[in-house]
Amino acid sequence: MNTAVLIEDLSFKYDTDEVLKNIDLEIPRGSFVSILGPNGSGKTTLLKNICNILKPDNGKILINNREVSNYKYKELAKIIAVVHQNSDIQFDFSVFDIVLMGRFPYTSRFKGENSKDVEIAKEAMINTGTWELREKGINEISGGERQRVMIARALAQEPEILILDEPISNLDIKYQVGILELCKRLNKEKGLTIIMTLHDINLAGRYSDYLILLDKGRIKIMDVPEKVLTKENISNVYGIKVDILKRNGDKTPYIIPV
Repeated sequence: MNTAVLIEDLSFKYDTDEVLKNIDLEIPRGSFVSILGPNGSGKTTLLKNICNILKPDNGKILINNREVSNYKYKELAKIIAVVHQNSDIQFDFSVFDIVLMGRFPYTSRFKGENSKDVEIAKEAMINTGTWELREKGINEISGGERQRVMIARALAQEPEILILDEPISNLDIKYQVGILELCKRLNKEKGLTIIMTLHDINLAGRYSDYLILLDKGRIKIMDVPEKVLTKENISNVYGIKVDILKRNGDKTPYIIPV
């Protein structure tokens, strides 16, 4: 397996609260992986460990066969780009300026953006359908548009791995589907490894190559959607009974609470 992220025996705690416990995980390069689990199961904490925002108490994380802690900040930013759940921006920068900020790993204190940086930012905006918003202030646009701008900024980093924490929370269904369709297209066309956390089980199953089901800081299962989304797994992790439906010719199950 050509591996993008390898995690071995990872544990992490906040003070005395152990949030992640003995995590072993291998994410194939070029795959679309969604992390599911109830609130407090450790989804966001796992993402923050992968991108080196948090340091594990035990175990190791390898990105491209190299421990993540051994990367310098700008080095890692050329490999991993992150779209955080909270994308509030206090200053009313233009949309284009926000996306251009994604070029920070390639610039220095003494050298600003050049024409190549501008072209890469433009391409990222065209790919995310945000180019027509370039002159607007970031606080003038809708939540769905803002999320696409944040993804464009991440793409301007030219990463190999795109990490998104709840990218469709607080969006209506049109924008939810639009964001996931965009991520799937980038995954297929650019070979981006996509790792995201989601609350919507059905949308995760529809778009992901693999699902990771977290339960109280441990991985219950990682597999293809049809093997993860079973009555037994959902009942054990979420504590609810569900029915499983499938459309004709569709391998991915659809979960309905009963």
